[in-house]
Amino acid sequence: MTQIITPHYILLKDKVVTNLSIAFEKTILAIAPYEELLDRYPNAKVSSLRENSLLMPGLINAHVHIEFSANKTELSYGDFMGWLYSVIENREDLIGGCNQECMQKACDAMLDAGITTFGAISSHGMDLDACANAAQNVIFFNELIGSQATMADTLFQDFKSRLEASKSITREGFYPAVAIHSPYSVHPILIKKALEIVKTDSLPLTAHFMESQAEREWLDESKGDFKKFFTELLKQENALWDAKEFLEYFDGHNALLTHAVNANEEELERIAQNGHTIIHCPISNRLLGNTTLNTQALDSKNIRWIVATDGLSSNYKLDLFEEMKISLFMHADAPLLSFANALIQGVTKNAADALGLNTGEIAEGKNADMIVLDLDAPPTPELAIHLILHRYNVSKVYINGELKKG
Repeated sequence: MTQIITPHYILLKDKVVTNLSIAFEKTILAIAPYEELLDRYPNAKVSSLRENSLLMPGLINAHVHIEFSANKTELSYGDFMGWLYSVIENREDLIGGCNQECMQKACDAMLDAGITTFGAISSHGMDLDACANAAQNVIFFNELIGSQATMADTLFQDFKSRLEASKSITREGFYPAVAIHSPYSVHPILIKKALEIVKTDSLPLTAHFMESQAEREWLDESKGDFKKFFTELLKQENALWDAKEFLEYFDGHNALLTHAVNANEEELERIAQNGHTIIHCPISNRLLGNTTLNTQALDSKNIRWIVATDGLSSNYKLDLFEEMKISLFMHADAPLLSFANALIQGVTKNAADALGLNTGEIAEGKNADMIVLDLDAPPTPELAIHLILHRYNVSKVYINGELKKG
């Protein structure tokens, strides 16, 4: 059914407009004055919104771990290795403690925060039902992990089984995908086999990359904090390869690489050459004792970067407005307004482009993934700053043209 919505303001890609309405079904049909749309769609359902209402694209959270949503105080923060050991120690309790209700609560919290699409990094497939039943569009990244060659066949069969299960979900807005955990944790044999599937089935692809200094030292020299970890837990004395070799496997794929805060110049050049996207998770980086992403270096090389929350194993809420606020203050040397605008683009259009989705902006032909914010006053030229700072109420959420909240 065609609908016409008339907000007070509409946030387009590069400007705010007023005195316009939007006609939509699953996609946005037209943006024009109300009377013109009513003439074109006389049987449309009509909605008028409150004063100072702002309609903008739905937010996209490209990287979240739904399965770990039970954590609040169980894990150790401040140091990456300390956090990792606490994850291993508490893994069974965390996963066992997050049932379907827990995972659904995480999905609902994202909906309340205006997130209309999310990328779920699924380690075990336990979140499949919750993601299949979520209101949002979901890119379901089946994660592959395992660095021991003796376990490669078993691990790959488990990965394939989970991937096939996700392919059986046929509802609109659900997309099976592949995640390679990281350069230090996945055997080259497994990556090669997984990427063959990615290429054959044209699946979205992501990986954690250069999150910690421990990863940097291990891959460069088989030294550092990971030395004890791999020697004692996995009986592995040396890294399987270096970061350059890992990235070479991704040549020809448009991958999303999460964190990359310790990527060096050569690696950034290769990322740029292949058109990969960096996912910026500032709260996670801070809580795990990692450095801040150098967005200026990315911009200088025309590397697209977007913003995500990571999971509740390394965050305290799944809210992209909060994530952008933290990033805005962490990058104290960045010009405030232009960086705020880049952050908004990083959770809307740029995130949609990175994931290959027909959404992320208010434009004719785009999917009608839209949210309505209740502003306190008319928007100013510094709207991007105010959206991030003031966390306005999200009063309506539309996904693929359907009202999911409000």
